[in-house]
Amino acid sequence: MIFAAGLGTRLRPLTNDRPKALVEVAGVTMLERVIRHVADAGFHDIVINVHHFGEKIIDFLKENRNFGLNIAVSDEREQLLDTGGGILKAKQWLDGDEPFLVHNADILTTLDLRAMYDYHVAHNAMATLLVKDRETQRYFVFDRERRLRGWINKATGETRPDSFAYDEDAMQCLAFGGVHVISPQIFPHLQRYAAHGAKFSIAPFYYNECHRLIIKGYVPADDYSWLDVGKPETLATANELFNDRQV
Repeated sequence: MIFAAGLGTRLRPLTNDRPKALVEVAGVTMLERVIRHVADAGFHDIVINVHHFGEKIIDFLKENRNFGLNIAVSDEREQLLDTGGGILKAKQWLDGDEPFLVHNADILTTLDLRAMYDYHVAHNAMATLLVKDRETQRYFVFDRERRLRGWINKATGETRPDSFAYDEDAMQCLAFGGVHVISPQIFPHLQRYAAHGAKFSIAPFYYNECHRLIIKGYVPADDYSWLDVGKPETLATANELFNDRQV
């Protein structure tokens, strides 16, 4: 699943007339770059959610004949459902016998997606999150086996869930990279969690449910490039990095 429904407010005015996923990086839309990257890793059945200028993404896919892939559209134009709600709405395409990959459209990376998928399967996890030791304010917190145990805002000291006790010596704070592999057995848990409303973020679900579900952090052994192309300064960096290159 590729998340392409975001409003892209940080990239205005570029997103005043198009969805963020169709903003170009070195002449190629972010969405096309992500589609080709996941296809190169062996994922040929893809669902893309749409909201902001959703019809432009639908037209873009038609014009490119779905890049020769089996692509479905999860239509959130009536209501933007956030990441957790978006996954749950797309259940009909994702529920099955095999884990599925979730990738933000504004994340451009050379990460070996197949290796991450294989790691998830080998560790029998409910979800596996791409994480990295990089500076931010909000972190997922993992134990020594890299199992998720909670969340912390380093700027305020706030932790989640309420029962979580952060141990600086025994735990590691890592930043989420917008790529995850999820087992379809997660759907009953998502449905229960969403009982209060269809719109919800996946991050609080992860840290509130990590005491009962195996949620792993994935730190690749090999070096890779990674950019969150959600703001003007990182878009400029991405244009330089991917000039004359294909992701």
